[in-house]
Amino acid sequence: MQSEMTSLEAAAPPSVLKPSVASGRVVSIDALRGFDMFWLIDGKSIALALAALAGGWWARTAPGQFAHSDFQGHWVGFTFWDFIAPLFLFVIGLSMPYSISKRLERGDSRRALYRHIVQRTVVLILLGWLMNGWLAFEFPLRLSGVLPRVALSYFIAALIVMGTGRPGQIAWTAGILLGYWAVMALVPVPGHGAGVYTPEGNLAGYIDRLLLPGKYCCAPYVPYGDHMGILGTFPSAMHVMLGVFCGHLVRSVWTPGRKLLILAGGGVAAIALGWAWGLVFPIIMPLWTSSFVIYSAGWCMVVFAFFYWIIDVLGYRTWAFPFVVIGTNAITIYVLADRFRFMDITNIFFRGVILHSGSLQPLVSAVALVGTEWAFLYLLYRKKIFIKV
Repeated sequence: MQSEMTSLEAAAPPSVLKPSVASGRVVSIDALRGFDMFWLIDGKSIALALAALAGGWWARTAPGQFAHSDFQGHWVGFTFWDFIAPLFLFVIGLSMPYSISKRLERGDSRRALYRHIVQRTVVLILLGWLMNGWLAFEFPLRLSGVLPRVALSYFIAALIVMGTGRPGQIAWTAGILLGYWAVMALVPVPGHGAGVYTPEGNLAGYIDRLLLPGKYCCAPYVPYGDHMGILGTFPSAMHVMLGVFCGHLVRSVWTPGRKLLILAGGGVAAIALGWAWGLVFPIIMPLWTSSFVIYSAGWCMVVFAFFYWIIDVLGYRTWAFPFVVIGTNAITIYVLADRFRFMDITNIFFRGVILHSGSLQPLVSAVALVGTEWAFLYLLYRKKIFIKV
């Protein structure tokens, strides 16, 4: 389960991890997806353990960076953990020019493509509901969540890509981001008024409380609305579209140097624009404000520019192979890591080492767990098993 680019082209063995003119493969996209998923499959625990061992500034700063801003008591702001979900959406967009656009150009049936888009969206939503505990009858049932948000963001962006050319895609992206700002600023919330961006007074949270059942609109989770709720789906889809634009760029005939300049320079410009926009429409991850979308997408562009430069331009690919292995079955490990106890398998092989590692125990435990998960993914990779929606 991953982007179409991965599912179609990821079966190459490690020895041929090179970009191909014929296939259009860009290894840095696979690696970036894997880098993003690495943090979600307990790479976070490795970083926190290292920070604790380092002490000082690292120990004080890391816990805040590996939690969402609102869980740190900072409703307005941006942390490294706030960057992870936008990066995944951005990578989905990066892959679209190698899937949807390319298939349209070669004459594939639009009807078949629409059918595939709908099918993929539905399956992702069902997987999200599975992770929400629907089969375990965990009431009240949560309709929203990470995978439903990913599915709907993909669906909206795919329809835009299928239905419009480059100018239309730009217009839709700008229009939705500006329109979301206008709606949030101008539509009043009963008891609070218009243009209120506090947890209890914002429009997105009010709509969630009206329409969404489930514990994520109740204390102690997100008492004033679901951070993967209804209204924020539209700006989150623009993360995908911003990735699409970068995918078009990388797929173009321009020189690598020019592509890198636009990616890095555009990323820095987006960070500055997002920060400036945040002065009037604050950077708030739970609301997926338009300033948050632009600001986080800027960081996505900068990080992707680095990966593209090192891997596809300079040709240093060996170091990225562990990330590529993760990236080729990204949704698979995301779902399994949530519902399957990989730590039980880890303990079979590493329990003794973990118990006798002294002060290094948190680090050894985290490394062993990530290693077990990676070994499972490597087995799938070697067997050319790439589970897709």
